[in-house]
Amino acid sequence: MSMLETRSTSAMLYLDGVHVSFDGFHAINNLSLTLEPGEMRAIIGPNGAGKTTMMDIITGKTKPDKGEVVFDGTVDLTKLDETEIAKLGIGRKFQKPTVFESQTIEDNLLLALNVDHSVRGTLFWRRSRDESERIERVLDIIRLRDARDRLAGSLSHGQKQWLEIGMLLAQDPKVLLVDEPVAGMTDVETQQTAELLREINSHDKTVMVVEHDMTFVRELGVKVTCLHEGAVLAEGTIDDVSANERVVEVYLGR
Repeated sequence: MSMLETRSTSAMLYLDGVHVSFDGFHAINNLSLTLEPGEMRAIIGPNGAGKTTMMDIITGKTKPDKGEVVFDGTVDLTKLDETEIAKLGIGRKFQKPTVFESQTIEDNLLLALNVDHSVRGTLFWRRSRDESERIERVLDIIRLRDARDRLAGSLSHGQKQWLEIGMLLAQDPKVLLVDEPVAGMTDVETQQTAELLREINSHDKTVMVVEHDMTFVRELGVKVTCLHEGAVLAEGTIDDVSANERVVEVYLGR
């Protein structure tokens, strides 16, 4: 496919023929993946399948040796650094939540909104009406409106994960990459997290969720991609993928 054709893709994220090796180990091996605007996709696969490296490539932390990584139909992500990619509207939530424990929930969201993270910058910064409304919407989505004045350090593990998703949402990204959001959560929190992500997705956000918890993946009810040895092994509904003999062999049958 010529560069010109690729450039006019309608996809929000388009990876084609991507390779990355570290010291001779092929972490990503001819990986091709397409996410449409407004789609939510679940990514599963055994440890070492390349899930984290794929997110590192999308966010600019790791540069591919070859292949195409295109955002929003036209932007070549391989030419940009992490800060530039974040500014474009690709937000990433890592597995371990990093909230400001000694600040309130609302202040955590304000800190996420405010680019000038210095104390002085935060103290003298006035949020616009648009930003105030965004924070109200985020508090509703992450189900923490009534707890807005509580210190983040006092939240449960699950609530901290929601707050961090909220901090990402406050920046109004087009794409959210979410890494194992329900690790260590209770069953109830796990189900609420599925609802929360579905709600975010319903607001025209493109969402990629990497997860090991198959009950949660089923709860999301979205297309699933299974990675293995740095490439796509299978793709389809959770039932299709779960019934795939190779997937059972390398991942589910363990």
